[in-house]
Amino acid sequence: MIKNLYTLLIIVCIIILNAAFDSNPKSVKLDQTVNGLLLELGDSDLPHPIDRSIEGVSSKRGEEIIKYGFTENHKGNKVKKQSKHFVCTSCHNLVKEDPDLSVSDPEARLRYSIENDLPFLQGTTLYGAVNRTSFYNDDYYKKYGDLVFDARNDIRNAIQLCATECAQGRALDDWEIESILSYMYDIDLKVGDLNMSAVERDLVEDAINGTSSKEEAIELVKSKYLAGSPATFINPPIERKNLIFESPDLQMGKMLYERSCLHCHEEGKYSYLTLDDTKMTFQYLSRKANGFKRNSMYQVIRYGVPSYVMKKSYMPHYTAEKMNEEQLNNLRAYIDYRAKK
Repeated sequence: MIKNLYTLLIIVCIIILNAAFDSNPKSVKLDQTVNGLLLELGDSDLPHPIDRSIEGVSSKRGEEIIKYGFTENHKGNKVKKQSKHFVCTSCHNLVKEDPDLSVSDPEARLRYSIENDLPFLQGTTLYGAVNRTSFYNDDYYKKYGDLVFDARNDIRNAIQLCATECAQGRALDDWEIESILSYMYDIDLKVGDLNMSAVERDLVEDAINGTSSKEEAIELVKSKYLAGSPATFINPPIERKNLIFESPDLQMGKMLYERSCLHCHEEGKYSYLTLDDTKMTFQYLSRKANGFKRNSMYQVIRYGVPSYVMKKSYMPHYTAEKMNEEQLNNLRAYIDYRAKK
């Protein structure tokens, strides 16, 4: 009897040891979604899950609305274009645009834009938008007033505000908003976007496998990206004539002109004002820059352009986080250089 008990005990120990050795520890994969990783660590889900009970919700339809401004509904009928003036990609990229997602650095963003052949735009990329929990932050209340407060902590209201105010278009139906949100979940942040070191990944993996603090791991992961984009409104310079820039970076000014100005103005793509690469265009921009009307580059970059007569579209402005003072100086120096060349 005792012999049988010893035999049974040995068998049980072997089974337990085999289970321990056979179980593979969980690892962090670079293509894993950040939200999925946080949920695995025990964090709460994102506050804006997709409502798929609404008929017609589709990531493909959301992508088409974002890129083209229209799509087909669930009955196969083409819906009215959201805006006659803009689409989402007029002001927003759909891919990662910052080398370090934990800071808002326009200099680093411009270099990254050049390296990856991206536009340098006023709006924050929609890539990873679902991972954010705050929208239209800081000074945007100065532009949109109380509308901002409904949108700040609600991504659906933020999407609607962008559609009706920024794009100057019609309000989106519920299925259109949910479709846009669904597509945004397709372009959410991945672990590989977070620039975690090998040591940091090991810490997160230990937490997943129960050998270190999950709370610390969650805090570490969330420190690697911003929960919202900062937005500081600044005034343009008062003195604009006979400016002397110390060692301006004309190449960076050129990149700004090509990746910002021409993105909207080349061949009148999104604007009644057409810009190109001719000397006449640069002479016009250089001459008008000194003034204080809407055709001054300083006015439109820092204040934007209000709705034009008989035309509801307008130019969104660049905050300090989207184009800093040095970049603005480089752009002006490049324009003046080309005007005289």
